[in-house]
Amino acid sequence: MTILTSIPYADLIPGQEARVQRLCRAEDLYVFAHSSGNMNPMHLPKLDGDGDGRPEAVAPSAWVAALISGVLGNQLPGPGTLYLAQDLRFVGRAHAGETLSIGVRVVDKLPARAVRLAVWVDGPAGRVAEGEVTVQAPDAVRRFDGVEVPGLTVQSHRHFDALLARAAPLPPLPTVVVCPESPDAVMGAVMARDHTLISPLFVGCPDKIAAAAAEAGADIAGIEIVDIPDHRAAALRAVALIHEGRARALMKGHLHTDQLLHAILKKEGGLRTNRRLSHVFVMDVPGLEHLLFVTDAAINIAPDLECKVSIVQNAIDLARALGVELPKVGILSAVETVTASIPSTLDAAILSKMADRGQITGGLVDGPLAMDNAVDPGAARTKGLTGLVAGRAEILVAPNMEAGNMIAKELTFLAHAAAAGIVMGAQVPVILTSRADDDKARLASCAVAALYAESLR
Repeated sequence: MTILTSIPYADLIPGQEARVQRLCRAEDLYVFAHSSGNMNPMHLPKLDGDGDGRPEAVAPSAWVAALISGVLGNQLPGPGTLYLAQDLRFVGRAHAGETLSIGVRVVDKLPARAVRLAVWVDGPAGRVAEGEVTVQAPDAVRRFDGVEVPGLTVQSHRHFDALLARAAPLPPLPTVVVCPESPDAVMGAVMARDHTLISPLFVGCPDKIAAAAAEAGADIAGIEIVDIPDHRAAALRAVALIHEGRARALMKGHLHTDQLLHAILKKEGGLRTNRRLSHVFVMDVPGLEHLLFVTDAAINIAPDLECKVSIVQNAIDLARALGVELPKVGILSAVETVTASIPSTLDAAILSKMADRGQITGGLVDGPLAMDNAVDPGAARTKGLTGLVAGRAEILVAPNMEAGNMIAKELTFLAHAAAAGIVMGAQVPVILTSRADDDKARLASCAVAALYAESLR
């Protein structure tokens, strides 16, 4: 909330100045495009407006001018000020990521409470705009306490952009794609190949794969196809190709998940480790300052304590591979107190203590935590929770698959999050994509797998 106080016309003196600084964010340019209707690619952060091969992200001049109005309306003269005229010259350009300095100075007082002011905007490279404005100043002191406006959340997925940028320099990850026999499955693999995230090897029915590629408009020229029409046999062959050193990751195509998991979990010839398999959603939630990991929402229906140890450790290992130095893990339940009648609170307390004793490593683990006090610092303070995880959790460990799946789907469809994810706990990362995934989510899942596989090296 902001407190605003005006300077009335009678108290204004030539030479009075006010200055503010403002960071030009990419989100500001999107908000301006929506509010003004100006979709000029020169002003949109991810588009190349002039064909030079890189995005310009030039701040619109009208947005720069609006920063001046903010100083006039908030400080000098302040609340009650109304524009009469404006004459600006734009002598430079501002860009997303730059901090701008905005200044106004009283030049002259005119009849009928009119005031002429010199105005300017400076950026890191020098002056961006300068000129004069004439406003009508307030006739008396106006004070407004607690001024606030509704918040805005831009539905961008900048964390996934960062993941893709981080994975871009890596060599393509050799990946067996099992039964890419639907348009979405084959297209996801081809897109990841075109972005140099994976080097795909298809296993399945060549005729179905070719038909799916034709329907999707995907170019599969040059991709080797191992001809095995039966889905269970294809999954087994895909696992064998891993053991033969042909690939370092698996990607699910158009087959049932349990058929792929059966091949992975075989005692002889599978991809078992000493960990239980678990799925980790990697979520880019608009407005959240970090990636959010949700687990397990796809594999373990009602995990016991031993299984939850693997779930937690798998998620920590993945978060660290994606650049989170010391992941904060919130073990979720319905309440934040240990209650014998709610078994998940007992599991959470035990998992926290196991982390304290080094039986779970690489992260900070706390629980039980309810959803609100796991992710919101204010809610955590209200409940008297003062640990390093409460209110700041980066990994959310659900008590069971139903709860985890609901969390992930609610974030996706209500909070407009993008969800990538892989199965952890096998000898190689396993990419599970959904037909509901958009292009960026599919690419992000492959980037996650590539970064994790690189960490294993």
